[in-house]
Amino acid sequence: MRKLGTIDLEILHLAIKEKGTFNEHSLENSELKRHGVGKILDTLASLKDRKFISLNNDGSFSITKLAREILWSSNIPIWGRILRLLQIKSCNLNQIIEIIEIPENKIIKEIEKLRKNEFVLMSPQRQEDKLIKVYEILPEGIHEIDKTETEGFNKIKFGELKSNGGILEIIDEIEKDMQNIHISEHERNNIIEKLNNLKNKLEI
Repeated sequence: MRKLGTIDLEILHLAIKEKGTFNEHSLENSELKRHGVGKILDTLASLKDRKFISLNNDGSFSITKLAREILWSSNIPIWGRILRLLQIKSCNLNQIIEIIEIPENKIIKEIEKLRKNEFVLMSPQRQEDKLIKVYEILPEGIHEIDKTETEGFNKIKFGELKSNGGILEIIDEIEKDMQNIHISEHERNNIIEKLNNLKNKLEI
């Protein structure tokens, strides 16, 4: 997969939400306008050069089949789409569901499999008094999704889960408990960061 930037992703996702075709009006009424006209025009030109969008006679743009094959094709397994998305940017669960447009129960099932195989990392973050699970891809996940470029998706199987005696689950529980301890936000974040580093380096 040719790599996408975050603005590339936003534009392609806009096309998906607009049923494949978008125009200047669609861009003006989206969150993309915060990037400025120059940046949007540059990104549109880049996407067109890479054949991810095509220019229509009326000045609108349409997403191509090549672009749909990145995140929005049934030919790509859900776990593969999740890893590809997280290669572009870290996302919370709602963002993954919204962008990939797969039912929540299926996303949760696949992302839990990715997490237990240590392809993705879940970090709890507090946003507006709510605890949000944010997912990011780990080096093992990057290696796994990169292999699909040469081996395809059908030949790649998830390995056996590492025998860690439930240690990763215990660390997750500690992270959750940390949210209820009365310490400063700085101290809490430091402890959570150390727990995340421990999970990344844990090999049992």
